[in-house]
Amino acid sequence: MNVYDQIDANNRKTAAILCAFPVALFILVYLFFYLAVVTNIPSYAKIGFSYIASIGTLFGGTLMDMEDRTSRIAGNYSVVSDIPYLRQALDSTLAVYPWILLITFIWIAFSYRSGDAMMHRITRARLVTLETNRALCRLVENTAIMAGLPTPAIYLIKDDSFNAFASGHKPEVASVTFTEGIVKTLDNAELQAVIAHELAHIGNRDTRLTTITIAGIGCFTFFGELLCGGGRKKRSGSLNILAYLLGLFCLVFGYIVAPILHFALSRRREFQADATAVKITRDPDALSRALFKIAQNPMVEALSKLPLVGNMCIANPAKARISLVNLFSKLYSTHPPVEERIAALRRMVQ
Repeated sequence: MNVYDQIDANNRKTAAILCAFPVALFILVYLFFYLAVVTNIPSYAKIGFSYIASIGTLFGGTLMDMEDRTSRIAGNYSVVSDIPYLRQALDSTLAVYPWILLITFIWIAFSYRSGDAMMHRITRARLVTLETNRALCRLVENTAIMAGLPTPAIYLIKDDSFNAFASGHKPEVASVTFTEGIVKTLDNAELQAVIAHELAHIGNRDTRLTTITIAGIGCFTFFGELLCGGGRKKRSGSLNILAYLLGLFCLVFGYIVAPILHFALSRRREFQADATAVKITRDPDALSRALFKIAQNPMVEALSKLPLVGNMCIANPAKARISLVNLFSKLYSTHPPVEERIAALRRMVQ
């Protein structure tokens, strides 16, 4: 697969994700409301769901009026039947779904445009100029010319670890970010190989695809953790339960979508970026040496609590600790083992 094939493939994946996302979201919202009306959750929580759904009546109406829905969702049916439950769930879904979808796509659009700046604020990365680091700027500029791409903005993270990532929704506004450790440790050939790898992600439009998928997952995991964590504060029992249920819904959606996005962001893109980097530098051994060194200390403190963002880095920056979030991160990691990548690079020179 050449560079243009990779770009076309990533464009198709981006379109597929944008189409599949609202469908998957609708199905999960429907299942959530269906379970809400058929399970024995407290009636005030059911009425709360009904009240949320009734907001839709202010902007066009729903299939059932608010009073009827409230009494039905509160459990006033004496005969168990799938038909009314299905109807209730569909009614609530149709009322709430457009607003959930709107909020989600506003979040994604904002992240798509501002994700680069957000990443730099989170990591406290500082912009590098010719005055502050002429050697690094010239090396990135020369490598970008070799790759046939605009010179990206350059940022440094104050961290002794060895890692780097590229970001930006298009090459004209892209940036590459390095830890101070990787710049100090790698020699010029190795560092240029890493730069070429990150430029390959920019040229292949991997950064755009990654930004969209991280924003889609991050929207729900953020609100899920916020709502579930907010339950620790003092508030009425009904609000606690409702917050936990809504938070659980957000977390479930985030981690159900993650496997789908895992396949979309296949590990092949890392091998492709490695291969493209070798085409740019003509030095597979330099990238092999760089990957070996990076593997010794890739853990970036500023990114250790953001496992989804780790998919943007040349190596997984999350700390090796046992937790549910890191378990999912490892399960859905788009990074092949460094050993496999080095082996693939060595086969290029055989």
